[in-house]
Amino acid sequence: MNFETVMQELEALGKERTKKIYVSNGAHEPLFGVATGEMKPIAKKIKKNQPLAEQLYATGNYDAMYFAGVIADPKAMTEADFERWIDAAYFYMLSDYVVAVTLAETDIAQEVADKWIASGEELKMSAGWSCYCWLLGNRPDVEFSESKLANMLEIVQNTIHDSPERTKYAMNNFIYTVGVSYLPLHNKAVVTAMAVGPVEVNRDKPKSKFLLASENIQKTVDKGRIGFKRKYVRC
Repeated sequence: MNFETVMQELEALGKERTKKIYVSNGAHEPLFGVATGEMKPIAKKIKKNQPLAEQLYATGNYDAMYFAGVIADPKAMTEADFERWIDAAYFYMLSDYVVAVTLAETDIAQEVADKWIASGEELKMSAGWSCYCWLLGNRPDVEFSESKLANMLEIVQNTIHDSPERTKYAMNNFIYTVGVSYLPLHNKAVVTAMAVGPVEVNRDKPKSKFLLASENIQKTVDKGRIGFKRKYVRC
């Protein structure tokens, strides 16, 4: 399938209701409003195709950019490619669920994520923390430095309340993911979550929302799912 055919198929799958949901979450035109599950039959035909993924991502069309992440070949991407992708990721569904997920399938994931976390830029930071969540939820514990992750938990504890909105979500999820998917630091993650307490987000809206990692970790403990790992990062 070529670029034009894929764009036509995505447009045909678009629904106004889905489009409105995406827009309410931060997407903007151009977009078609394609449910992610509807993309799977097209993805099966294409499998991995990095040149096509690059064409689709460059359109600026949200659905095409998302689908680019589905068919991307992460191991064919360089750090410069990921920098280009994150620069074009204009809201969290792209930064955290397309770019971060794709990065998590590479050998340079931690190196690039560390730079993004230190960048001071909201969506780069969010993508960096999110990438670690995808990594921890998929890779064996032995692939990570316990001391490094412990230090990252301390950074979260000391800075989360003063961080940008989307970064707060990702940092809160990092505490949860360490507590659930990285057994060596389960106890430290629980202590960190308790110390952090409720994290207020969406302060620019009439009603704030509060994130509570400790509660979510405990729910997972109660279900006996500590140590959970995904088989695949991408669906």
